[in-house]
Amino acid sequence: MLTFFLRRLGQGLLVLVGVACTVFFLFNVLPGDPAALLAGQRTDLATKAAINADLGLDQPLPRRLVGYLNDVSPLGLHPRDSAGRARYGGLTVLPLGPQALVLKVPYLRRSFQSNKDVLSILLDYFPGTLWLALAAMLIASVIGVALGVLAAIRPQSALDRALVTTSVLGISVPSFVAAIIIAVTFGFYWSRWTGLSLTGQLFETDPFTGVRHLALRNLLLPAVALGVRPLAVITQLTRSSMLDVLGQDYIRTARAKGLSYRATVLRHALRNALNPVVTAVSGWLASLMAGAFFIEYIFNWKGLGTVTLRAVENLDFPVVMGATLFVAALFVLINIAVDVLYAVLDPRVKIS
Repeated sequence: MLTFFLRRLGQGLLVLVGVACTVFFLFNVLPGDPAALLAGQRTDLATKAAINADLGLDQPLPRRLVGYLNDVSPLGLHPRDSAGRARYGGLTVLPLGPQALVLKVPYLRRSFQSNKDVLSILLDYFPGTLWLALAAMLIASVIGVALGVLAAIRPQSALDRALVTTSVLGISVPSFVAAIIIAVTFGFYWSRWTGLSLTGQLFETDPFTGVRHLALRNLLLPAVALGVRPLAVITQLTRSSMLDVLGQDYIRTARAKGLSYRATVLRHALRNALNPVVTAVSGWLASLMAGAFFIEYIFNWKGLGTVTLRAVENLDFPVVMGATLFVAALFVLINIAVDVLYAVLDPRVKIS
């Protein structure tokens, strides 16, 4: 297991290096003047030159790439002086003269707009995206498994056909289209009866008392909109897995021994049918966090999508690059966790 984990971790690091190189080259050929964004359009040439030197934009492209990879890597070479320690921090692993090999938090540069550390900006907005993805996954998992079981125990019935047709429709409709329909219908036209609004945040502040309180009702519509596609996938996956398990010999043996059909389904069939569902649910979590970008924009939800799209509009390249690497790292970590979890849940899986 340890060998498997280390091998998957190494493969994940290679993926992140590829993503970092792609992001670097993509955003370094786009138009835009970072010095003008930081200092203002009317600043003098000397100030712009100083900013370009500080950002390393006056260096050749290959050297800038090496510097960028060194910054975003958790293990990098950095100066041992006070300026280097203030910028990178971390733990010195190996002193190398004026520089040192440092184990540190990846440095994603600073925002062109606010001059704040990009990682701190992303961490401020990340909880909103995380809670949105978790809520969408919870709704999709609970409802999807229940509908899949109902369809499997009544195959070829009207209910089964209706659920299969609806799930195909749910898979086909893009998330942002579903979000617009749900937002307009339940947050605008029917808001008088639903009590829900088009926009809102997870935490609200009372304008009179100043008390900050949790507002879960604002989470409902974006979570449902984001969970439509995984709900449809989980419904079909549960149905297919349950139909396969219900045809196994041990299910017929349990029924022949007098165990009720309900107990057979819940105790034996469902437990064994959930292995592929658990894998799909775990894998969908990272996809939902990436797919939440446009959902957040539609519902004006404070999350990674909001800050990233705002950075794209303002040509704030470090924030966009940092958000891309951040989401890619989440994909890698969650996929590794899914592989390990699947091996633990299913003893038949052999890790070679």
